[in-house]
Amino acid sequence: MENIIKVAFFDSKPYDKKYFNAEIQNKNIEIKYFKDRLTEESVKLAEGYDAVCVFVKDDVNENVINTLHKYGIRLIALRCAGYNNVHLKTAYKRIHTVRVPAYSPYAVAEHAAALALTLNRKTHRAYFRTRDSNFNIDGLMGFDMHGKTAGVIGTGKIGQILIKILTGFGMKVIASDPFPDEKIAEKLGFEYADMDRLFRTSDLISLHCPLTAETRHLINKNTIEKMKDHVMIINTSRGLLINTADLIAALKTGKIGAAGLDVYEEEDEYFFEDFSGTFLTDDVLARLLSFNNVLITSHQAFFTNEAMTNISGTTVSNIIDYFEKDELPNEVCYFCDVKPCPKKNGGKCF
Repeated sequence: MENIIKVAFFDSKPYDKKYFNAEIQNKNIEIKYFKDRLTEESVKLAEGYDAVCVFVKDDVNENVINTLHKYGIRLIALRCAGYNNVHLKTAYKRIHTVRVPAYSPYAVAEHAAALALTLNRKTHRAYFRTRDSNFNIDGLMGFDMHGKTAGVIGTGKIGQILIKILTGFGMKVIASDPFPDEKIAEKLGFEYADMDRLFRTSDLISLHCPLTAETRHLINKNTIEKMKDHVMIINTSRGLLINTADLIAALKTGKIGAAGLDVYEEEDEYFFEDFSGTFLTDDVLARLLSFNNVLITSHQAFFTNEAMTNISGTTVSNIIDYFEKDELPNEVCYFCDVKPCPKKNGGKCF
């Protein structure tokens, strides 16, 4: 019998156990679930395992990778698409890193649309009013999305699906992407524009781009000044795409009319956890929550049954492909970020 593949699973939640336990049935994998996030303090829990499975809040920094390498860990299996929390330069040629490149782009795009619709028609506020037997509609007026202009930053799978949704509402869509696909633009009925034009003309701006050095704080004081008054901002990608202090300043003046945030710059301490029995020590997050034109969800855009099924299935397949087949179809490495990765040696980065 083959050796059991032992996986240390960090930052686990009950729903993770449900889907991953179902996926590893009759497979040569054993998972140990840890509630702790992977950090420099908790990395010692990985000793004796073959691989670690991590999520967006795990801090896979240089010191953590050095320790994992010392323990003989051969694979970092991300159960998400983003990999900005892994120091790929330190991992290169030492530990392979794999991800889930596409779990359900529909889930994220639909959530972005839900945030926009909720903020526009103020259904979150109406819900609490009627629950309190208050049926007054004063202050709940929205606008027709039909005929308005939406700016979509990033036209990958998620961005394209959102574009389909928004054009279905009758919105004019302009988009920005460092690698524009004119055939897709023609097929879906949108046009590419430079960022300045997108900022100047959009009534709604939705972010669907990865976090890189170039996109960090993409939404900031200078770019906000270029936008229409009362613009709506939606972010279901990464919190650091927005400078939160600048966002708050623009909300206070009314420059930004509404913000729907499924992510937040400093979300690591709070998101996915229950703090209902205590109080927030993050004054910036508390200030954001004080605006009635800001809607915050706890990084749940991905959270559908279909997405969790795909996440668990792809993650387990990534682990098996490497340990049993020596294949890494979903590998990412340092050179994947800085130049086209050669993907040599049978599909592996190195």
